[in-house]
Amino acid sequence: MGRGRQKAKHTKVARELKYFSPNTDYNALERELTSSQHDDYTEEAAKWAEYADDDEDSYVTDDEQHEQRA
Repeated sequence: MGRGRQKAKHTKVARELKYFSPNTDYNALERELTSSQHDDYTEEAAKWAEYADDDEDSYVTDDEQHEQRA
C-alpha cells in the first residue's frame, strides 16, 4: 500500500475519532462517583493523615542542607 493511501486511511480514522461523541449515561456516572468505595478511600486517607503530621517538620530541602553544612 502506498504512503498516500495509508495517510488517507489514518486521516479518516483520526477524523472519526475526533468527532465521535457517544451518548453519556449521567445516571451511571453519578452512581459510580457516589458509590460506597468513597467511604473506603476516606478511611484510608484518615490512616495516612496521622503520618503526614509527623513528617511535616522533618522535611529538609537541598538548599537547607547546604546551609546547615556551611
